[in-house]
Amino acid sequence: MQSASDILGAEASVIARLVQSREISPVEVIAVTLGAIARLDPLLNAFCTLASEAALSAARALEARILAGKAVGPLAGVPIGIKDLIFAKGLRTTFGSRLYADFIPEHDDIAVERLRAADAIVIGKTNACEFGLGGFGHNPLFPTTRNPWNRDLTPGGSSAGSAAAVAAGLCPLALGSDGGGSVRLPAAFTAIVGIKPSMGRIPLWPGCRDARWPGASGWESLEHLGPLARSVDDAALMLKVMCGPDVRDRHSLPDEGVDWRGASHRPLPASLRVAFCPSWGKVRVDPEVGRIVAAAALRFERDLGCIVEERAAPLNDLIETARALVALETDLTGLRRLAAGRESDLSPGVRALLRFPWKAEDFTDAVTARKHAVDAMARFMQEFDLIITPSVPTTAFAIDRNGPSSIDGAAVADDAWNPALYPANLTGQPAISIPAGWTEAGLPVGLQIIGRRLQDSLLISAAAAFERVQLWAGRRPPVSVWQDQTPRH
Repeated sequence: MQSASDILGAEASVIARLVQSREISPVEVIAVTLGAIARLDPLLNAFCTLASEAALSAARALEARILAGKAVGPLAGVPIGIKDLIFAKGLRTTFGSRLYADFIPEHDDIAVERLRAADAIVIGKTNACEFGLGGFGHNPLFPTTRNPWNRDLTPGGSSAGSAAAVAAGLCPLALGSDGGGSVRLPAAFTAIVGIKPSMGRIPLWPGCRDARWPGASGWESLEHLGPLARSVDDAALMLKVMCGPDVRDRHSLPDEGVDWRGASHRPLPASLRVAFCPSWGKVRVDPEVGRIVAAAALRFERDLGCIVEERAAPLNDLIETARALVALETDLTGLRRLAAGRESDLSPGVRALLRFPWKAEDFTDAVTARKHAVDAMARFMQEFDLIITPSVPTTAFAIDRNGPSSIDGAAVADDAWNPALYPANLTGQPAISIPAGWTEAGLPVGLQIIGRRLQDSLLISAAAAFERVQLWAGRRPPVSVWQDQTPRH
């Protein structure tokens, strides 16, 4: 039997195969994983709540089934982190808020339910900004999450802990949520893969559905769950497990027979039409980020045989629309009631959301603008199979900030500096961020690929094809299991 310490930091598909074939014990996998978290996570604060005993118990039960010759799932023994905005039965789930500091759900979110059924082992909850309102990794309740590429910088957010944990090798997979880029942004800042599938691919419940927990539920037409992984194939494996309809989510899509993992190995069709949008809206792009993404666009043409055309982005900056829709889909009444007398416990962004004097016209204008955006994007996608663009127009910023303050010398608002991410939430299209390269300072740069709605399979094929021709494989962050020199007992 192989030693689990030999595969610490291995991909999920490798771990599952070795566990299924009895070449490695799932109990040892979890024990070694928890040991790595104990050594390294004090440097990163990726996890806010660990499930050590429950994870070891699940691993022992899985091992007993394997030894009894029983069938096990496709993620057998794979350690996984769950974002702290996502319900996990019996495991403290705080949404990054003091208002829910002791909340323990009675149900798994559907995605967590399916991951457990596939024999993935939940090792803990990963840190996030309060209620997901921001692109950073701090909240009023837990220590700030740090970027494993540079601990003075943020990993992005709001799926901050999920991205940091995967990038550092503390787990091969983590579940994030994306209501305006919160899977793709931290993936870009930490050099991993983050996918927001088409709206409805992964059902949502009780998150975004059950009104008993104001602030914890909402954003019904914006929120998507998605995988964070170190390879497109691992992300596709996770999607295979999580996707499919459920009666508890009225927006969930029927099973169309998408071959998620097959798509990650499938060659790209010849002469795909790709729009390269070097910027989005009025926000400038850091020159070094722009050069790296332009080089990635050239690879699509030179190495992958695509027909790449540089075009202006199909949508203008829609931050006002996104802000109003977030407010519209937040239970303002319930959250205000819950927070009454405890406003000082809230992060500034949440206080601002609750204090703003929203009008009906703010919401109807946003709904109208969204309709126009969906129509404009649909017309644009009649010309192109894919859009490629910088995931984020800058690199990671300081951990004590809510945004970069300026990009290429131009000031930006704390919630208005990543305009290429939230349009796919407005339209429901699938989008992915994958590593495009590194700056001279050693900071990751992400490439976003956007596909037509429901064409997730092509999106995954394109991302995997780019992954195969790119030259960043094997590059690891300074704070990670690959660089860990801490003595092991």
